[in-house]
Amino acid sequence: MVFSITGGLIIAIGGIAPAIAIGLIGARAMEAIGRNPEASGRIMTAMLLGMAFAEAIAIYALILAFAK
Repeated sequence: MVFSITGGLIIAIGGIAPAIAIGLIGARAMEAIGRNPEASGRIMTAMLLGMAFAEAIAIYALILAFAK
């Protein structure tokens, strides 16, 4: 019982921050592309890298939840 509660809390808390970060990264990237469409290639590359790093944190939380 306790293990399932801790696993759920790990996923909940470990998923909130990356979700917010990915949303902010995407919003700021679209805003930047709207201001400077010529730089969209460079912006998209940086956006995808930032989103991948933020998603990695959520994956670490998932792994920790399964390990509990």
